[in-house]
Amino acid sequence: MVIEDPKRLRLILVVVSLSLMMVISGVSGLNVALPDLALSTGATQNQLQWIVDAYTVTLAGLLFIAGAIGDRFGRRLLLIAGLIIFGGAAAVAFTVSDPTTLIVLRAVMGIGAAAVMPTTLSIITTSFPEERRPQAIGIWVGVAGAGAVLGLLMSGLLLEWFSWSSFFALNVALALVALLGAFTVIPNSVDSDPPALDSIGAILSFLAVAGLVFGIIEGPVSGWVSWQVLVPLSIGLISGVLFVWWESRVESPLLDPRLFKLRGFSTGSASNAIQFFAAFGFFFTIMQFLQFVVGYSPLQAAAAVLPMAVVLIPLARNAPLISQRFGYNRIGSLGLLSLSLGLLILSFTLSTDFSYWAFLGGLVFFGIGMALAGAPATTAITSSLPSSKQGVASAMNDTAREFGSALGIAVLGSVLNSVYRSDVTAAVGDLPQQAAAAIESSIAAAGQIGEQLGPNGAQIIAAANEAFVSGAAGALRVAAAVVVIGALFVFLRAPRRGEH
Repeated sequence: MVIEDPKRLRLILVVVSLSLMMVISGVSGLNVALPDLALSTGATQNQLQWIVDAYTVTLAGLLFIAGAIGDRFGRRLLLIAGLIIFGGAAAVAFTVSDPTTLIVLRAVMGIGAAAVMPTTLSIITTSFPEERRPQAIGIWVGVAGAGAVLGLLMSGLLLEWFSWSSFFALNVALALVALLGAFTVIPNSVDSDPPALDSIGAILSFLAVAGLVFGIIEGPVSGWVSWQVLVPLSIGLISGVLFVWWESRVESPLLDPRLFKLRGFSTGSASNAIQFFAAFGFFFTIMQFLQFVVGYSPLQAAAAVLPMAVVLIPLARNAPLISQRFGYNRIGSLGLLSLSLGLLILSFTLSTDFSYWAFLGGLVFFGIGMALAGAPATTAITSSLPSSKQGVASAMNDTAREFGSALGIAVLGSVLNSVYRSDVTAAVGDLPQQAAAAIESSIAAAGQIGEQLGPNGAQIIAAANEAFVSGAAGALRVAAAVVVIGALFVFLRAPRRGEH
């Protein structure tokens, strides 16, 4: 249902933007709290990855079926249900401190987020007139990128005065405000002839995402050739192959593989996945580096990356128009190259002798890259499909982002964890086995044990910091390499000026 009233359109955009920011900050904002959470709960580096990634795995694995449910039963209804689930799980998480329980509750929050995220973009594409739609999508993308940084900043502000659990109180507050807006201004819209729900496809897509991420996260802890890693990786890969096979044969697929023959659809999806692979792997890594190694407070760490949002927001709003003028293949690939350059610069600024001004230069290129690559990628996906398929377009756009986020946290977190474990082992050889194992599993434990050892502990802390720096820098360089490959793919494959 297209809305013509400009005032109501602005209110709709505010509500969906707030809902989207809630979902995005649900990933990014927790990164600020990870050091405090690790110190308070005793969570290992592996558990920290799962506390973050349980949310993104569930979110990415359920986006397709959630988008289809919204198309069938109503986007407004699904948005409201998602906000209630998300806010309810966050309210319970506020009261607990056991890492395993937090992992479970974060997964439930991911279910709610999966209902919210594709609905926000579908509401824009079905409510806004065609001439207003590109700018609205640009704002949506700007919120998606800047919301990550704003989530960091809001969490950092809370952590200056409250404990790490205040992050979940923020989630509850955002959900309640968005819920009020959803009840009052969001129109309901459904597809006139929705397809049957593809439950088998939904199960296979979830198993594919969860299996791959589980295996990658567990690799540094259990060993890459252990059954704890090989079994979930095999399940993920087999489920992915079966998903493609099933979707190409079922009458009403969640995702028709033939859509990837559309150049805008395939390159936009790949670009979004790669951007969020880099961005959320970066947030997971850098928030711990700034607090554990540099010694920043949560607020200082969050504020340190804020310039990226200052660059991203205004540029993202106009990026679709720039892309239309010069061609998505040029602007999209240029954005990814800028992102890769930013990551490379950032990787060389990570050291125990940290200089913020060099770090700032990397952030500027990072923000420019996310803006130039992000909004045109989303526009390329949505413009590839007719209005009746906007639920699929929204779900693909969001799934690509969240799958990239989950994979980025898993892959870059595992690079960080592997290098840290390898480098710090030599420094803890003379310690009791229990203390050595704790230091190898967490830089937070290294700080605590080092302080208990007095003057002799300074060497342990220094070695742990150096090991963490090596792991973090290596992770960012891996991300930069992946983004360069994505830039080449977009340049060669994406639509040129005037094409879709």
